[in-house]
Amino acid sequence: MSTDTIVKMIPSEGEMFEVTEAVAYECQMVKIMTEDTGTSNPIPLPNVSSKILSKVIEYCKYHVENCKASDDKLATSENCGNQSS
Repeated sequence: MSTDTIVKMIPSEGEMFEVTEAVAYECQMVKIMTEDTGTSNPIPLPNVSSKILSKVIEYCKYHVENCKASDDKLATSENCGNQSS
């Protein structure tokens, strides 16, 4: 997984959200959709509002940054939600 890859998501209002693959993969639904279709096209999320998606992205960014910054041996990728398949 490359953290430089950008994943685009479009909620019900049509506003484009762009996040890194690491952030997007915190959400299993987005991860599965990108594995099936790739990251070249935006992921439509018609049942999600922009307000909710922005909060989800904020949480995912926080989670990725805290796992990356942690020096604790217990903060493995499994504990941070990035499970290898």
